[in-house]
Amino acid sequence: MDRHIRRTARAWRQAARHPAVVVQVLESKGSAPRHAGTRMLVSAREAVGTVGGGHLELKAIAAAREMLAEGRGPFQRHYPLGPALGQCCGGAVTLGFDWLDDAALAAWPEPEPMFHLQLYGAGHVGQAIVRLLATLDCRVDWIDEREDQFPSAEVFTPAPDHIRAVAVDAVEGEVALAPPGAFYLVLTHSHDLDLRLTEAILKRGDFGFFGLIGSATKRARFTHRLEAKGVAPETLARMHCPIGIEGITGKEPELIAVAVVAQLLQVAQQK
Repeated sequence: MDRHIRRTARAWRQAARHPAVVVQVLESKGSAPRHAGTRMLVSAREAVGTVGGGHLELKAIAAAREMLAEGRGPFQRHYPLGPALGQCCGGAVTLGFDWLDDAALAAWPEPEPMFHLQLYGAGHVGQAIVRLLATLDCRVDWIDEREDQFPSAEVFTPAPDHIRAVAVDAVEGEVALAPPGAFYLVLTHSHDLDLRLTEAILKRGDFGFFGLIGSATKRARFTHRLEAKGVAPETLARMHCPIGIEGITGKEPELIAVAVVAQLLQVAQQK
């Protein structure tokens, strides 16, 4: 995703690696594979990111490497995707080619996260979800009272700077620290803790998404207890439990993670 590409660009620049070209979609018309502002990096040996794949991307990489070999200045090139490249999407894009330097980095905006998530639970399912979220443009506060449950930084390559591990004793106190409209996922090792977190999230009320791991039976029990605590039925109705999109079944952490992350993306893209 764009965050990873920008982070790679910064790392290449800071490490004074081999020269590279930033290829950017300047204009996108009709049915085109990527939107304006999309970037990729091209060096003599590597290409990171994508401006659309297929013949367009082959042409873009070749043009960037010609620029590297010849030392030429920045330029633009227009590509009609259907007649010129034989791509079925049929739109047209204009690509810009520029050197990766300090000015290019300064003009490269930090991507807006698709969502800010508080993820409670560093067990197997939580770890599987974080492995997927490490590749997405989001912000994650990963919260657990058991510090030794968090995996080492070596699990992620590169280490994701948008995922923050938080080890605290009173984890429910973190609910109040999330921004308005935040997403929440609760999947801790304790039903009692799940219930306390659920109550705090529902009573706050301004969440963009709230998912609680568990069965329909767990949902019914929590609903009964929270109604007795004064949580409104319309607020309880916004709780997703079980979590995950329909059609992806299985109890393996990796399958649960795929279903849950797909659900987060569905909600984020509807906003």
